[in-house]
Amino acid sequence: MMRHCSSPWNWLLLCLSLLLPACSSYAPPRTLAGMSRDELVALMGPPDMERQVDAGTRLEFPRGPYGQHTWFVYFDAAGRAIRAEQVLTEQNFNRILPGMAQEDVRQLLGRPSEVQGLARARGVVWSYRYENPFCDWFQVELSLQQQVRSAGYGKPPECEQRDGIFPF
Repeated sequence: MMRHCSSPWNWLLLCLSLLLPACSSYAPPRTLAGMSRDELVALMGPPDMERQVDAGTRLEFPRGPYGQHTWFVYFDAAGRAIRAEQVLTEQNFNRILPGMAQEDVRQLLGRPSEVQGLARARGVVWSYRYENPFCDWFQVELSLQQQVRSAGYGKPPECEQRDGIFPF
């Protein structure tokens, strides 16, 4: 006689086994050189943006809103992958300067994790979560003229201290 087990642990294992394949597409494969656009999209899902760059294209894969990485994958003129880079780095953040155009920020960092309007319609703040040991995010304040007013590091809401304890 066959026993049917419906314990909570079995359900948890079933749910985890269904979710694990989705995790494999978070980052580009290490051996992406030579892959076609269609092969990469089959692995990673649709890109947020496709841009023409130099003699080829770039696909952008932000892993947010709570993800800490944005992957840019570059393709040559023949449509073959040549390299990938994770762009949410302090090195790239240091390139964001007052007066820079909003589109230049987007070209460098991709889509922000979160966008917040400023009071009295003074512009917006773009926030980027990124991998760091301090639970910080990088924020860019943009004016109504779509130019960087300021940029710097701050604490995302989930890391703010509440009642004397941190939520993590």
